[in-house]
Amino acid sequence: MDMKRFGLAWLVLVGACRLASAQPVAPVHTYVDLVHRLTDLQHLAVLPQPGERMAQWSSYDRASRYDATTGKYVRWDANGDGNGFIRQEGDQIVMAEMDGPGCIFRIWSAAPKEGHVRIYLDGASEPAVDLPFMGYFDGKNAPFTRSAIVHTVATGWNNYTPIPYQKSCKIVADKNWGAYFHFDYLTFPAGTQVPTFHRELSAEENAALDAANELLAHPGPKLPPADGEETHSAQMSANGGGTCVTTLIGPAAIRTISARVEPPFTAEDRNSPREWTIQIQFDGEDQPSVWAPFADFFGTTAGANPYRSLPSGLTPDGTWYSHWFMPFAKTATITLRNDGTPSRKISLEFVTVPLKGDLSRYGRFHAKWHRDALLPDDPDRRKIDWTLLKTEGRGRFLGVMLHVWNPKGGWWGEGDEKFFVDGEKFPSTFGTGSEDYFGYAWSNPTLFQHAYHNQTIAMGNKGHIVVNRWHIPDNVPFQTSFEGAIEKYYPNTRPTLYASTVYWYLEPGGNDPYAPQPLSERLGYWDDAQLSAFVVKGALEGERMKILRETGGHAAEQDMSGFEGDWSNGAHLWWTGAKPGDTLDLALPVPTDGRYRLGVALTKAVDYGIVQLSLDGQKLSGPIDLYHDGVVPTGLLDLGTHQLTAGNHTLTVEITGANDKAVKSYMFALDYAKLEPAK
Repeated sequence: MDMKRFGLAWLVLVGACRLASAQPVAPVHTYVDLVHRLTDLQHLAVLPQPGERMAQWSSYDRASRYDATTGKYVRWDANGDGNGFIRQEGDQIVMAEMDGPGCIFRIWSAAPKEGHVRIYLDGASEPAVDLPFMGYFDGKNAPFTRSAIVHTVATGWNNYTPIPYQKSCKIVADKNWGAYFHFDYLTFPAGTQVPTFHRELSAEENAALDAANELLAHPGPKLPPADGEETHSAQMSANGGGTCVTTLIGPAAIRTISARVEPPFTAEDRNSPREWTIQIQFDGEDQPSVWAPFADFFGTTAGANPYRSLPSGLTPDGTWYSHWFMPFAKTATITLRNDGTPSRKISLEFVTVPLKGDLSRYGRFHAKWHRDALLPDDPDRRKIDWTLLKTEGRGRFLGVMLHVWNPKGGWWGEGDEKFFVDGEKFPSTFGTGSEDYFGYAWSNPTLFQHAYHNQTIAMGNKGHIVVNRWHIPDNVPFQTSFEGAIEKYYPNTRPTLYASTVYWYLEPGGNDPYAPQPLSERLGYWDDAQLSAFVVKGALEGERMKILRETGGHAAEQDMSGFEGDWSNGAHLWWTGAKPGDTLDLALPVPTDGRYRLGVALTKAVDYGIVQLSLDGQKLSGPIDLYHDGVVPTGLLDLGTHQLTAGNHTLTVEITGANDKAVKSYMFALDYAKLEPAK
């Protein structure tokens, strides 16, 4: 054999091997790997690879669209969000359709029913999952049986069981599937290998789900120990206007921050937790990556409201904790500032772990608080979209704590979340309502806590409301930019005011446009005195009057706190479903014999009728037209002076018709009646 030719062939072979070895190896994720993402906070800090993408299919109102021809957002506030879908196929609807490799990490619904929902994976003719939609959430069907991974909070149904697929996923639904759905799914970079989901899991896979469920069921201030972790303590105090600083040395990552405050913040003290702020600067940066009021940083506000979640919380004994993973190469400088008057001492504990290998693979942790910052420039979007986060660079969106000040009450949260990733014109996440985004439903004010989402104060949707949602397995990667918004239907002038703390990772050098805010911005925009109900002295509240008879329709109390104007006791007696000729008899109690001036306060609206009022069978003045193009109180209407005996008399309402301009629903409402002694 020609040795020169052999040598040349050997060199070519070696060169080919080297070339082959230089090619990136396609990632391989087992089902156990995907389950670990339910609880792995360190993984979130790793910057996303090209092609990694989180998106959502939901039942949002398809009337909302972006017209690329005109560059306009059309019907951007459309709100019929319960039954949207991609297309109809025979008797079924297509809910979702995506290419792999990917994994569904979250399924949510407000009203799952018995109609079947089928998930087809990787082109198979038989579905990998074929269950009534309720069966995805009711805990009766393996592997969707673990009570922390599959759970219901405040009438919102949630399932975080990973459902991976290699090539494709298609989800279809039969009739009577229910109303409202979300499917949040991650698309991996091309070439990634993932298993195709099937409901019959191995012992190892079931054990991984059990372990994740246990961690999610019992979150708190302590994490399982990690290799090489160290604990650092600091005692910090500051008088009014003072600061206190401590510095940690890297390379390392903060794994836990815990704090105890003396004297402690209380649930009733709305101001002090906002007077103190926390900021963190990594590796000598000029502007802090973390800046927020103290309580807001830990995921709640409007007082010290205990709750427990996976990344943060406040225990009943007063321990604030954060487990967000915060890598740094050289230093992490933590500054606490007291902009209030009272002096306090804060005992801090930091748990750090060493960082090894290429530190450039980690993003820098960011957490920022703001009100009304960076609202959209586009006029169509600005009418409805309220910006949660706007940032540029490469990173991951982790979630938000939202504080709502809503002194007039009423449902504030019709608005959908919208996530624009890497310059999208139409958002790849488009939700169905604010409470849906936070994992509950139907404007339910019930407080709840969970590893991924919480309602820590609600006050019956009036006053202060605080909700949060953490994107752990369903974090949103971005390569160049991220803009997250949530629709806000009630204007600031109502007033209904939003403030948020937003959490994300960003590659060093990315654009974080949020600056620290002064105390005047953090406090003073709410007044708890506004929560006192307006009550007319001496009023006989309509909703409390005894109903003697109704010949048609139904009369019941209606909460009026969501409307402009003042109704005594915040409610009225609302008579619906009646028609002309129907009557409603109410008991009018008279305390003693005497002469009285009778007045009533009613409600006007576009769908209200014309009524005739009578007292003990005698007509009172003429018919009253209750049509108005908005919902307004009439104030007190004078119905004359009457000689009355002690005991119950009968106030009768008769529907006689409706204004030509009115919607013909013939409604009626009585705010209150009032009897005043007359000479």
